[in-house]
Amino acid sequence: MKVLITGGAGYIGSCCTEILSKTDEVVIVDNLERGHLDAIKGYKFYNVDIRDKEALDKVFKEERIDAVIHFAAKSQVGESCEKPYEYFINNVYGTLELLKVMVDNNVKKIVFSSSAATYGMQDVSVIDESLPFNPSSPYGETKCMMEEIMKWFDKAYGMKYVALRYFNVCGALDDGSKGEDHRPETHLIPIVLDTALGLRQKLQVFGNDYNTKDGTNVRDYINVVDLVDAHVKALRYLEKGNESNFFNLGTTTGSSNLEIIKTVEKVSGKKVNYEIGPRRPGDPDTLVASALKAKEVLGWEPKHTLEDSIKAALKFKENYPNGYSK
Repeated sequence: MKVLITGGAGYIGSCCTEILSKTDEVVIVDNLERGHLDAIKGYKFYNVDIRDKEALDKVFKEERIDAVIHFAAKSQVGESCEKPYEYFINNVYGTLELLKVMVDNNVKKIVFSSSAATYGMQDVSVIDESLPFNPSSPYGETKCMMEEIMKWFDKAYGMKYVALRYFNVCGALDDGSKGEDHRPETHLIPIVLDTALGLRQKLQVFGNDYNTKDGTNVRDYINVVDLVDAHVKALRYLEKGNESNFFNLGTTTGSSNLEIIKTVEKVSGKKVNYEIGPRRPGDPDTLVASALKAKEVLGWEPKHTLEDSIKAALKFKENYPNGYSK
């Protein structure tokens, strides 16, 4: 099968490209706004923005695409609150153009990178798929809208989709060859690693008086290789002619901020310089996923531990101490 990966030069997209290419033919489109050419060397790549319908249509016609894995989206919660227009025009309009091109080229299978941000603030600590959408940011709102758009494209055109709502992605390919390089970096594990390696002076932990085992926030960290495995399983699910569906992806356990710090110290053998700062407004104590539905329907379970993820992320940092070249 020939699979188009949108946003394939990004963190998750490049890891997916590496793994999926072992079984399927892969074509990448990315506008390189946040992706890295170094991450996709040797793969078929088109420098195309998904909002450019004409250019995207040419890719579909030239390559005869069979299915799509859709990662291309802006994804920073805080930035989305400051720049909502950019998020709606990129994520929602871009997805509409992609889906229209798929319809025009009779491509009817798409696996979509959704987010736990669709749930927003909930009164429960374990999130399952029965909970309603309640986004608390433009980013989360765009993911809700993208899922809703796909639902209506299924009804109108028979386009089958799987939306994967995942929590905090972490780690790298096990050999450290592909990994996380955001600029600026906003994710906790690479920031803690940078602090351990002396690339940052100090880390601030936001609050230590939460109702958790050590007083710091607990979040669900899912390894990127496990995450890609779920995308591949979702693709096979659609290949078999199954109906559209949506799934949470997570470990169902969660790790606290201090556990992240301690695990980085254990793996790296270096002390992490941190201080406790004030709470961030609206931060829940605990937020983890119930992934039972993905286990039952897709046969998916995460295999990597938090330590595995941090070891792989450290290998990536050692391979690319300054990140991918620009």
